[in-house]
Amino acid sequence: MKFSKKEVKDLLSAWLLISLAFAILFTTELSISVFITSFIISLLTAGIGFLFHELMHKSLAQKYHLWAEFRASYNMLFLAVLFSFFGFIIAAPGGVLIQGHLTKERNGKISLAGPMTNLIIAILFLIPLLILKPENLFNLFLVYGFKINSLLALFNLIPFPPFDGYKVMDWNKTIYYISAIFALGLFIASFFI
Repeated sequence: MKFSKKEVKDLLSAWLLISLAFAILFTTELSISVFITSFIISLLTAGIGFLFHELMHKSLAQKYHLWAEFRASYNMLFLAVLFSFFGFIIAAPGGVLIQGHLTKERNGKISLAGPMTNLIIAILFLIPLLILKPENLFNLFLVYGFKINSLLALFNLIPFPPFDGYKVMDWNKTIYYISAIFALGLFIASFFI
């Protein structure tokens, strides 16, 4: 993959700021050590989920020989951090801009790549939860990773513009419904782990 300096800056800034927003949301007590722990967990769960989601859009677009670069939405990142203090997050950290000959099928596949990446990451967090039955901080890390990535997939599969789900549904309704039902199933399952 090819990256411009601006894109690297935007990716790193969005990764850090979205992780900060989730860390604020997750911090349950006024303690520096709890906040630092929450921030590290957020970097490795929500942050990684966001980062790989966007990189998969970019990777597939570039495989189709399209120009593709991530651009952060600093206004939305600021709102995500601000709202996290009030107990919720509206996460729209930016997106991959794509230019070139983009057919409906390619657009659908590129759009599906992000949520599918989150579903795979969610499953990677779920497997050790089921096999190892860990306790304490490692359990919390795995549960957050599973829940957040299944939520990111489901959220991005909303079938209205500008979400990925709209473009997937426009390309192939069957694939859209299978993906959305799977994401919904994983997200619901995350409440019973």
